[in-house]
Amino acid sequence: MKKFNFRKVLDGLTASSPGSGSSSGSNSGGTGSGPLHPGGTAGVLREEIQETLTSEYFQICKTVRHGFPYQPTALAFDPVQKILAIGTRTGAIRILGRPGVDCYCQHESGAAVLQLQFLVNEGALVSAGSDDTLHLWNLRQKRPAILHSLKFNRERITYCHLPFQSKWLYVGTERGNTHIVNIESFILSGYVIMWNKAIELSTKTHPGPVVHLSDSPRDEGKLLIGYENGTVVFWDLKSKRAELRVYYDEAIHSIDWHHEGKQFMCSHSDGSLTLWNLKSPTRPFQTTIPHGKSQREGRKSESCKPILKVEYKTCRNSEPFIIFSGGLSYDKACRRPSLTIMHGKAITVLEMDHPIVEFLTLCETPYPNEFQEPYAVVVLLEKDLIVVDLTQSNFPIFENPYPMDIHESPVTCTAYFADCPPDLILVLYSIGVKHKKQGYSNKEWPISGGAWNLGAQTYPEIIITSLEVRLQYDVEDIITPEPETSPPFPDLSSQLPSSRSLSGSTNTVASEGVTKDSIPCLNVKTRPVRMPPGYQAELVIQLVWVDGEPPQQITSLAVSSAYGIVAFGNCNGLAVVDFIQKTVLLSMGTIDLYRSNDLYQRQPRSPRKNKQFIGGLTELNDSPVPLELERCKSPTSDHVNGHCTSPTSQSCSSGKRLSSADVSKVNRWAPGRPPFRKAQSAACMEISLPVTAEENRENSYNRSRSSSISSIDKDSKEAITALYFMESFARKNDSTISPCLFVGTSLGMVLIISLNVPLSDEQRFTEPVIVLPSGTFLSLKGAVLTFSCMDRTGGLMQPPYEVWRDPNSVDENEKTWKRKLVMNYSSSSQDIGDHQYIIICSEKQAKVFSLPSQTCLYVHNITETSFILQADVVVMCNSACLTCFCANGHIMIMSLPSLRPMLDVNYLPLTDMRIARTFCFTNEGQALYLVSPTEIQRLTYSQEMCDNLQDMLGDLFTPIETPEAQNRGFLKGLFGGSGQTFDREELFGEATAGKASRSLAQHIPGPGSIEGMKGAAGGVMGELTRARIALDERGQRLGELEEKTAGMMTSAEAFSKHAHELMLKYKDKKWYQF
Repeated sequence: MKKFNFRKVLDGLTASSPGSGSSSGSNSGGTGSGPLHPGGTAGVLREEIQETLTSEYFQICKTVRHGFPYQPTALAFDPVQKILAIGTRTGAIRILGRPGVDCYCQHESGAAVLQLQFLVNEGALVSAGSDDTLHLWNLRQKRPAILHSLKFNRERITYCHLPFQSKWLYVGTERGNTHIVNIESFILSGYVIMWNKAIELSTKTHPGPVVHLSDSPRDEGKLLIGYENGTVVFWDLKSKRAELRVYYDEAIHSIDWHHEGKQFMCSHSDGSLTLWNLKSPTRPFQTTIPHGKSQREGRKSESCKPILKVEYKTCRNSEPFIIFSGGLSYDKACRRPSLTIMHGKAITVLEMDHPIVEFLTLCETPYPNEFQEPYAVVVLLEKDLIVVDLTQSNFPIFENPYPMDIHESPVTCTAYFADCPPDLILVLYSIGVKHKKQGYSNKEWPISGGAWNLGAQTYPEIIITSLEVRLQYDVEDIITPEPETSPPFPDLSSQLPSSRSLSGSTNTVASEGVTKDSIPCLNVKTRPVRMPPGYQAELVIQLVWVDGEPPQQITSLAVSSAYGIVAFGNCNGLAVVDFIQKTVLLSMGTIDLYRSNDLYQRQPRSPRKNKQFIGGLTELNDSPVPLELERCKSPTSDHVNGHCTSPTSQSCSSGKRLSSADVSKVNRWAPGRPPFRKAQSAACMEISLPVTAEENRENSYNRSRSSSISSIDKDSKEAITALYFMESFARKNDSTISPCLFVGTSLGMVLIISLNVPLSDEQRFTEPVIVLPSGTFLSLKGAVLTFSCMDRTGGLMQPPYEVWRDPNSVDENEKTWKRKLVMNYSSSSQDIGDHQYIIICSEKQAKVFSLPSQTCLYVHNITETSFILQADVVVMCNSACLTCFCANGHIMIMSLPSLRPMLDVNYLPLTDMRIARTFCFTNEGQALYLVSPTEIQRLTYSQEMCDNLQDMLGDLFTPIETPEAQNRGFLKGLFGGSGQTFDREELFGEATAGKASRSLAQHIPGPGSIEGMKGAAGGVMGELTRARIALDERGQRLGELEEKTAGMMTSAEAFSKHAHELMLKYKDKKWYQF
């Protein structure tokens, strides 16, 4: 397989959606905005560029959330609608259906979700929170809303149970009482099962909280109540007494019925399962400890870890399934969390990567009194969601179609590209198929409810997440450096006991006895190595250590596939590398970039050999972390500080060409893994960024990330904060454009570096690239964040890039293929003209300069009290605009080039540095950020998308007829119990049970509860609800009609009376008397 190079792909992604620049040359730019030169250049600008964007084009709203629900706590499934609900510790609810059906809901209180219960096939959901409040959600609308809430004041909710096709919800509390709630009105019934009435009078101890509630499959008039201390009560709802009681020495965690209603199974805290028969409740019918060691006869089996949940599901043609979580032996402390499946005599233990939060067995029928016929198990883990196929003997898992797992390692930044080339999406899918794991179930994903369409606005999108990467090396690859050699790796043995290597295998680094001054290096090997198909590194650049101190983290990085150059910088200086010829072009301190007299003859110099600690930009963290540990955790110091490799090079020093003499072994493929393509590894390149004389130990901690962002600390150290490749005017008197590198620093300075790049393919591989600082300096207030260019017509110019091609293409012309470069891409015009405009945004202000005159046309002071975290120039409605996200939570949008404010919304206060690191804007009015370690929140700032958002969301509820119950037969109907004649309405209604105490619970109407109740009505009980509502409405209309009729009758009587009086008055009068 050929190599797939992402560099050229990503480099040209932003050029895929053309848009023309816009701006009116209006001077009404708001406070701190406007042209600095009313005449001259600004006047020319007003004549040439006409802005079309107005504030009516913009509006902020959230769209959809991707990823795995953070800190999950509860799970529920609707077997008819086939949708899944997940509750979290932060009060959020994610409802999932078929791919594309993904809804996010949030409780306003933020209380943790304890339990979820679907109203099966009714389009409604009940949630119980840790604040002892029940909520009824209406799922018949695209954005679910709360219809009713019920707040318990004196008791804490521990368990809820809603029988199938019932409108009465059983609620167990911490005091051991059981209350009943009417789902339609969300009002407590007067019927209460008190704990002291449920247990025997001779019992002197409290049974504990209610841990289980369920009605008997055989008789709906019987309720099974499980208490924490091991007591189980079979309660007769009609006679209001306990029909039987069960006692066990161990605490109960869960209970499940056999579908015939004659037996039930309990899981206990000692790792045991007990099977009870209603005919002999004095002792268990069967007791087993599945994972306990077998003991001699007469001795009790060894106790195990608690079995937190058990489900007992029957099959018509095979043995029943007993599925439970936990219950492992205590002597196996290192074993991972597991799910055990017992089917007949076979016991299968499925080990999980994360702790099990909850699991549910998916069955063919929603009726509890029929053979369940389980076909899958949904397992909710702390950081993953898996579904196990029960229909196959090896129990494979289903392939998850949702973008649940953003990445195994913590995500450190994101990139978002809208309107991408469709061919690129297909290639990415094809690569993903080749990396597809084996052993998945061949059946369709069972969570397939809801409906979703593409909507009116459709275009391909790509979200890219980057993460911490640590190079893994083996002990036999370690060599001790010479005294003059700078060791490349810190001692991470105490902080990183193991990590995943590039091939996916896990190895442990043993470096006992290694001191800080003799840190091991990688030994470069000459033999070929195996590398997986797909992405393969061509070159990895390492910043070397200096006197036992690690290099500072990278603060800015830019790559140009058109020029074949990568540039990066930190708080010490700038490095420019030719990755085609694998040569260091520039390695220089920031201060040296300003000195242009003898700069061109100076060779890149190494750091001083004195023992010196170099300070640099560090990440902001919520809690203080030692600087040494922070470097090891930094996303920009660890994965860059690794050796790099190339098929045709060896290790070299700065400025030297690499050869193919040495190759290194980057990774190993573990036994049992599929064989990968053989490939040589890439060349090893080391760079030393100079240390200036002004740096000392005292100021090493002064320039932190927080100070560099807010520009509060005016320290002499100057970090490279932004890099930008562009075809532009490098000097003031230039008449033609040329390749340039714009360099922005933390002190608000912008330097332009000229690049002399050979254009032809033959010369590019042989002739050197010349890098010359142009001596051009521009200044802003605050650290520079971003650059962008516009042509003379206002069209947004994209950086030059190399056109991507499919490496697996079998086109006949591939043999004669050459690099195809797009050097001067403009969205509206290919003619650059005699000048262009450069947009520069810092953490405090934005400026628009005219090049080559270097005249500042517009300046806008964006914020004085805060600072900008993220800024991008994007295309919106075929016009360019500047988007900014501020640390105070404001999202601001300005038109270009006049920098007129279009939008300023206080959207999201900065409460987590994760948001600051991952917030990004893209074209077409889209943006996203990491709202939690596992979730991506997307939003739009487009008014058009906000208006059409309702059509783009999926439908959670679709009209489906409830399956009919199986025919029980004459004998089963005669002797199967009296469940069919049980009337809960008559027993729990106000007429019989009375009203509950007002101080016990408070009813809180939800928004749109009347409309929501009508929307929630559906299915069997919904038909009755709709009929009742219709009758109420009909009665109301009849009442109004009766009142109108009575009014008409009164009017008729009054008219008759007046007519009669008038007749009597004129009865005896002659005609001439009128």
